[in-house]
Amino acid sequence: MKTHESEEMYLETILLLKEKSRSVHAIDIASELGYAKSSVSRAVGLLHKKGYILISESDEITLTPEGLAKATDIYDRHRVITELLMRMGAEKPLAEDNACRIEHVISPELFEIMKKFVKNS
Repeated sequence: MKTHESEEMYLETILLLKEKSRSVHAIDIASELGYAKSSVSRAVGLLHKKGYILISESDEITLTPEGLAKATDIYDRHRVITELLMRMGAEKPLAEDNACRIEHVISPELFEIMKKFVKNS
């Protein structure tokens, strides 16, 4: 993986796929993201090495507690930022596309301000 953003994108994708299905495999991630299986296999290996995921003998991918916490945080940022952008007048596809970019670079302090704003309005 080239960047921290890619790592977060993979973790978020695993989380969302796990919510849709009982099991997640590298091919599911590749299909969801539109990436080559070889690229996904490399990324999965790096996530495993960092302790964010476990890979079973049947190649099923599960998030470790640390991976789940990180993926949940990423997805929370995505949902809050999407909601804020939509409240500002953006159509859902535009809001989601930009939330994907913003969620990786926003400071924790500014995110908390956005989260409070969305919760209280």
